[in-house]
Amino acid sequence: MKKAFLLFLILITTSATLQAQLQKKFEYLDVFQLEYTADPQISPDGNYIIYRRTGFDIMKDRAKGNLWLLSTDNRKIHHKLTSFEGNERQARWSPGGDKIAFVRSTDEGSEIFLYWTETGATAKLTQLEGSPSSLSWSPDGKQIAFTMKVDAKAPVIAKMPEKPKDAKWADAPRITDRLKHEADGSGYIKPGFTHIFTIPAEGGSPRQLTSWDRNHSGSLSWSPDGRRIFFSSNLNEDWEYDFRNSEIYAINTETLLYETYTDRPGPDNTPKVSPDGKWVASVGFADKVQTYQTRKIELMDIKGEGKRILSENLDRSAEDITWDSESKGLYFLYNDKGLTKLAYIDLKGKVTDIVDNVGGTTLGRPYSSGSFSVSNNGKIAYTISFPDRPADVAVIEKGQKQPKVLTSVNKDLLDYRMMGPVEEMWYKSSFDGRDLHGYLVYPPDFDKRKKYPLLVENHGGPILNYGPHFSAEMQLYAAAGYIVFYPNPRGSTSYGEEFGNLLYNNYPGEDYIDVMDGVDAVIQRGKVHPDQLYVTGGSAGGIMTAWIVGKTNRFRAAVVAKPVVNWISKTLVADNYYGYADSRYPGQPWENFEGYWKFSPLSLVGNIETPTMVMVGMDDLRTPPSEAKQLYHALKLRKIETVLVEIPDASHGIASRPSNLITKIAHTLAWFEKYKE
Repeated sequence: MKKAFLLFLILITTSATLQAQLQKKFEYLDVFQLEYTADPQISPDGNYIIYRRTGFDIMKDRAKGNLWLLSTDNRKIHHKLTSFEGNERQARWSPGGDKIAFVRSTDEGSEIFLYWTETGATAKLTQLEGSPSSLSWSPDGKQIAFTMKVDAKAPVIAKMPEKPKDAKWADAPRITDRLKHEADGSGYIKPGFTHIFTIPAEGGSPRQLTSWDRNHSGSLSWSPDGRRIFFSSNLNEDWEYDFRNSEIYAINTETLLYETYTDRPGPDNTPKVSPDGKWVASVGFADKVQTYQTRKIELMDIKGEGKRILSENLDRSAEDITWDSESKGLYFLYNDKGLTKLAYIDLKGKVTDIVDNVGGTTLGRPYSSGSFSVSNNGKIAYTISFPDRPADVAVIEKGQKQPKVLTSVNKDLLDYRMMGPVEEMWYKSSFDGRDLHGYLVYPPDFDKRKKYPLLVENHGGPILNYGPHFSAEMQLYAAAGYIVFYPNPRGSTSYGEEFGNLLYNNYPGEDYIDVMDGVDAVIQRGKVHPDQLYVTGGSAGGIMTAWIVGKTNRFRAAVVAKPVVNWISKTLVADNYYGYADSRYPGQPWENFEGYWKFSPLSLVGNIETPTMVMVGMDDLRTPPSEAKQLYHALKLRKIETVLVEIPDASHGIASRPSNLITKIAHTLAWFEKYKE
């Protein structure tokens, strides 16, 4: 017996030793091997899940996603839905569960396809001019509604003379007269409007239901009798300048007549009709014109009467609402203290949390994300978040304590990598005594007897939050030997409306103090060198980083990524130039020059002594390269150590191409290493 036990111990020890020897630190090229699951759609009977499995093509440097079918029981069915190797998305079960509609990218464009679950046959339903979105089955399963942009002609100002035959003249000018005419990540927006269409489920010609020159985008919800489709839009006369507003409408699928269900200022989105046809739920708020407002779940009867706020007592923003099959309440997501929770709210407003680990579908930085769906029998499929790996698919039912994880799409890679452990951290504000929140990532081979350099990573937004989710950036920083601190200072979401709105006409402000208080709290733990501090961040995190080095010289080096350094120029150049006045700072820049300049990091450039790398995507329309250049040029004129890194083929979302994500991290670490002792 003793010999057997001794042999058991030897085997366990040997196995653990071999496992440790097989593991190595997370590396740059591992980014290309990562996969994540998204948009899990559970069948009406709860027996199957169709989800999108996304990975990366190292040769084409692009994401690629296909649909996979998964059983929720012990049959362990798990396979690719079709043999197609291109991009597939937006899978939606028919009400009877016998068919799956989805969108596939083809050489001719994106089209709607149908998959029959009994035979495995697949057929293309459409030949569309644009890309379909927001697929929604009619209750009887005979039609599929979707949205699609319909192009329009650009304005013509002058008639040009005919050019001579074979002459090579310059291209015609691009002319626009629209308030919103470009968007980061996609560039120039061609003229046109998004409309609602239906198509027979057995194939046929699409029928355009809407006709107004307005955008009818977002989710679609059928009434149980199939006679109306509810949607969100802004059909007001001044719709372009009333851009924060949207209302709930319904269109009769036979007469094409509209009904208006809401009329208040502010966004009203995501209408969902209850299965019994008695209620319409939506998400929105009455606009008070401020930096941050929590989105509430609202309820009205099918006639648009009896409006009330269902989630009045929840000081968090709700999203992704879904009715239960008995029309007694709704499932939804909300962020709370960095966690993304899946919850249920009944018709009296009582909220019951189900899980607090939704996410894992953003790979660059640890932002909240994720999605879910619910079967007719209450089984829930969702993307489960882990600190050390991207999202997998899990199932749970209301009342259960532990989910069942059904996939392990990164097991082949991350089981053989040492990942940095993530730790939650709370500390006090020296400004007003508030409880503040952040996270630490330790090197994967962390030694308690040693001290490490500290890398501070500031999140974007600034009306966003970081959580204990997987992040390739944070893991690579930790693998390079840094303790990484990422805080959620005031203005971050998931801590209530008052906390988020502290940045109204005050950004950057005391959020800088919050970050520095966190740095001091980390130092007090005794695990970092107080004189080996480094700081970085992108977008709003780039703003914060530039502000920090303008306020203090405590950091050895900084990397300011895709920043705003001049609110006056940014506000009039970026793709969302029209959205800042009054909600961020009072008035337009020419009406409040001093206010806009007061909060511009460029106003502090005369104080900067920290060696600073400035980084930006060359196709960035959200924080244009001109912003980064202003900081770089100012530092060069002052003879401060600096370098400008311009990343080609990168918009504001630098991480959308894996090689650009690696470029960002590699250059950040190289700059910091340059200024180590």
